[in-house]
Amino acid sequence: MSITQHPIVYASGVGPDRAAALAEEFSIRTTHQFLEHYPFRYVDKTQYLSIAQLTNQSNEVQIKGQITKVEELGSPRQKRLVATFSDGTGFIELVWFKGAKWVKKSLKLQTPIVIYGKLNVFNGKKSIPHPEISAPLSNEVSSALEPVYSTTDKLTRKGLNSKGLAKIMRSVLTAELDTLEEPFSASFRGVHKLISKAQALEWIHFPLSRKHLDAARNRIKFEEFFFLQLTQQRNKMRNKSSIKGYKFKEVGDSFLNFYKNHLPFELTGAQKRVVKEVRMDVRTGAQMNRLVQGDVGSGKTIVALLAMLLAIDNGFQATLMAPTEILATQHYHSLNELCEPAGIHIALLTGSTNAANRAVIHQRLQDGSLQILIGTHALIEPTVKFANLGLAVIDEQHRFGVAQRAKLWKKNENPPHVLVMTATPIPRTLAMSLYGDLDISVIDELPPGRKPIQTMHLFDKNRLKLNGFMQREIEKGRQIYIVFPLIEESETLDLKNLSEGYEQLLRDFPRPTYQIAAVHGRMKAEDKQGEMQRFAAGKAQIMVATTVIEVGVNIPNASVMVIENAERFGLSQLHQLRGRVGRGSENSFCVLVSSFKLSSDAKTRLETMVRTQDGFEIAEVDMKLRGPGDMMGTRQSGQLEFKLASLVQDGDILNWTREVVEQLLMDDPQLNTPNHCSIKEHWIRLYKHQWGWNRIS
Repeated sequence: MSITQHPIVYASGVGPDRAAALAEEFSIRTTHQFLEHYPFRYVDKTQYLSIAQLTNQSNEVQIKGQITKVEELGSPRQKRLVATFSDGTGFIELVWFKGAKWVKKSLKLQTPIVIYGKLNVFNGKKSIPHPEISAPLSNEVSSALEPVYSTTDKLTRKGLNSKGLAKIMRSVLTAELDTLEEPFSASFRGVHKLISKAQALEWIHFPLSRKHLDAARNRIKFEEFFFLQLTQQRNKMRNKSSIKGYKFKEVGDSFLNFYKNHLPFELTGAQKRVVKEVRMDVRTGAQMNRLVQGDVGSGKTIVALLAMLLAIDNGFQATLMAPTEILATQHYHSLNELCEPAGIHIALLTGSTNAANRAVIHQRLQDGSLQILIGTHALIEPTVKFANLGLAVIDEQHRFGVAQRAKLWKKNENPPHVLVMTATPIPRTLAMSLYGDLDISVIDELPPGRKPIQTMHLFDKNRLKLNGFMQREIEKGRQIYIVFPLIEESETLDLKNLSEGYEQLLRDFPRPTYQIAAVHGRMKAEDKQGEMQRFAAGKAQIMVATTVIEVGVNIPNASVMVIENAERFGLSQLHQLRGRVGRGSENSFCVLVSSFKLSSDAKTRLETMVRTQDGFEIAEVDMKLRGPGDMMGTRQSGQLEFKLASLVQDGDILNWTREVVEQLLMDDPQLNTPNHCSIKEHWIRLYKHQWGWNRIS
């Protein structure tokens, strides 16, 4: 029987009541899940201090000595038990605020004991509240690190504090180690210097030394990353070998004419490299699945257009799906401006497209006269039918659900080639985990001539200084964005809000000298578009907005981005908002306005923004602050829920694992050799609901 099938209720010392609590508190229902409840830290019981060595900085301490006096102090309602403890070098108080009656009975005077606990220093007096007390070991030094487990009040009330969990863990290990499924053969472990799974579990819970603990952690993290990488690399192999793609053999008139006669600027080296990678992909006859990540303003859209022109040259249509109407409209206007002189037919389809225009678009799509369709979720409606869709470009993929993307794939007999774009820089370790089944291209150059955006941090009290700066920029003919975190005042959050901010700006920048536009998510699409066009046309000098302008807005004359309550925004949002300026030839500025009270994380975010404009460096800091799941919105999906491995801390192990998996599948694609059969069997059990292994041909 596999260990995963053993209910925890039958483990020694558990029973129905404790099993129910473990299931409720930690979703632990089997012995396997219990064994994966790893300690979050370890207490080194090999080290002893003397009372004379204790300082105000001492934290958790272990001392050998004896109790010399016990007394109860305080009023009956606030009674506490105080014991005087001595080790010959000094005295310290041991204090109990709960269970005084029971504790007093268990204490013996003038008897050698070992105490362990957190040192408390108050008014120069040292004490240890609720210390652990044990008998001295016969040998001088303990041979183990003591595990400390996460627990809850409910589990503690049922005797499952850290020590209670450790006691059951020992019995489960004893009973189950022989039944563990070992996915890696002895020879595989030997090559990669891995200990066995049984040994790893024994040492992760009860390590004999730091060296043993490191070996256990290394093995467990390797296995967690290994099967994720195996799944993704297998999917990539399946896509390349089994999912047919349309062959784009020709680089024809549409591409060459545009490239030679209508491209408004010289491509950067990074853009040329990515275009070349796309061209190689679409010639193979396998479906392309490529992620293009590039910082704000790096020129991803022009790369996408060149890919779409390749599709057109080979008799196919192309589509670009964006997550918001503002972004889709922005893409349409910028691409139409480029395509119209080159004779490329392009249209926009969103939820706001009226019935008459929608009917024309549907007809032109089906007769093939419409070559490129830009849109939002409206693209995946059943009524939208292409004559021959060959390429789907998705902007900011993480904003779309899997089911939504799948509907787009079904718009032709075979799935179209897929090009995913993101302006959210993704740390390499996270990209390898989230998008390991995609080929990844990075546009890591900005177009020449772009000036760095000067970023500064101001507190609320500097409002007059900020207003003066904005007036001077407007006098130069520049335009300004001001972004607020809320539309209306919140009862629970003391934040600047758009409504109040708009009213204040009207007082500080009165009409008719100044014109102020306003955009937020609750506005009707046509009103929103009207305000955006008023700003784009230069009829308003200031745009007051919420984060609805986070992506896709491209107004070169806007040179100042003011972000109110900047401490309330995530790093990724701050970076995206800053990217709305710096698109022209003039100096640009980003002003982060915050309250004086800042949390440690908020300080780090603002300092990072002021220090650097490197999106990938910002993404690394963001991942360390928020964790990978929260950063990419995958926490709910369980996509990155490793038990021990960390994308933030263990990038070297992830890289190593990826290299091992790539070589493994190169040498033995089906994992049919005796040395690899156990890996295949374990993978099938882990991922039996995904594509079958036999889909690799």
